[in-house]
Amino acid sequence: MTEPSAQPRVEDLLRSAAPQVLGALARRYGQFDACEDAVQEALLAAAVQWPETGVPDNPRGWLTTVASRRLIDQIRSESARREREQRLAAAVPEAEQLAPAPGERPAAPEQDDTLTVLFLCCHPVLTAPSQIALTLRAVGGLSTAEIGRAFLVPEATMAQRISRAKQKIREAGATFTMPPPEERAERLRAVLHVLYLIFNEGYSASSGDDLQRGDLTAEAVRVARQLRALLPGDGEVTGLLALMLLTDARRAARDDAEGNLVPLAEQDRSRWNQERIDEGVELLTGALTTARLGPYQVQAAIAAVHAEAASAEDTDWPQILALYQTLELLTPNPLITLNRAVALAEVKGPRAALDLLATLDGEPALARHHRLHAVRAHLLEAAGDREAAREAYRRAARLTLSRPEQRYLDGRARQLG
Repeated sequence: MTEPSAQPRVEDLLRSAAPQVLGALARRYGQFDACEDAVQEALLAAAVQWPETGVPDNPRGWLTTVASRRLIDQIRSESARREREQRLAAAVPEAEQLAPAPGERPAAPEQDDTLTVLFLCCHPVLTAPSQIALTLRAVGGLSTAEIGRAFLVPEATMAQRISRAKQKIREAGATFTMPPPEERAERLRAVLHVLYLIFNEGYSASSGDDLQRGDLTAEAVRVARQLRALLPGDGEVTGLLALMLLTDARRAARDDAEGNLVPLAEQDRSRWNQERIDEGVELLTGALTTARLGPYQVQAAIAAVHAEAASAEDTDWPQILALYQTLELLTPNPLITLNRAVALAEVKGPRAALDLLATLDGEPALARHHRLHAVRAHLLEAAGDREAAREAYRRAARLTLSRPEQRYLDGRARQLG
């Protein structure tokens, strides 16, 4: 046993072991929903016991054994499903041999099921919010309460969402296997999109008192690293990881001691994480020279241009503008056009950018998005229209649910009189 004093490792151990334990059970029983519930119970038991007793010598084995027993108990208690109970109860001795009992010597390395779990959580029958919630729980090892807090919904509501997601997967007849080749590319796009959304929610929380959620960004980076380890030759997988690292490198400089937002142009770049920048640039360079160009690689390239500028004034805005134009060709999207307007203002002035912004006024996806009005306010201020800028800042502040962003936008409005 590891001494109880070594507890900083517990949370990381639980999160990294979660998909492995789930994979061991799901490959054995093929019941993803029941296995996932059992794994969650094992994770909870570990979170309660390990701080008192210490971390077992074989944490994954401990969790697998406990989860297996919980699953078997659950099967036995389902009196309405006697046939399945008899079939699986017969496998009890084999099930309990999936891993050593707590405290025993570690077994040989087991199959890495992270990618299989990821692909199953991103099944096409699920909506994006359900894919995110299920990924955070099954792959990230976060509790239902933690996921609920991240998205400002009650634990019971999040539990219902996760339960419905697992039910849909079961009804779709999904098995615990990698999708067939004809589905794999499409499913990988969903996997990358879910990780991208999780990272963005952590980097710039859409609501609440905190500007950013370090637990979500860290989890997205951790899983992206695992995905790249399993698919090292995929340029977009590498591009997404590079994008996360280059963006997260700025995290420490994004707010001040009081938690107030610090815009990119005003950040103390000495606080940026150079180690992450170097790793991100190296990953991106490799992807750009060996793989077909994709949107995550282009976004990472934009982040790299920012990261490599010694100051805001040294930023190569013409290059960033060209990259946004390329990104728009690859994936036309109003948010990309919005970002291109920011770059266009730096190259051709605020009036040219305001003309581009006017083309987005009828976009349903941006109708109530605070960032459209925040960008317009910034451009109007730069163009000298203080009154219109003040109103745009106020409108943006009313639309955002992030209190640090509200304070920043209201403060800019007040500075304009």
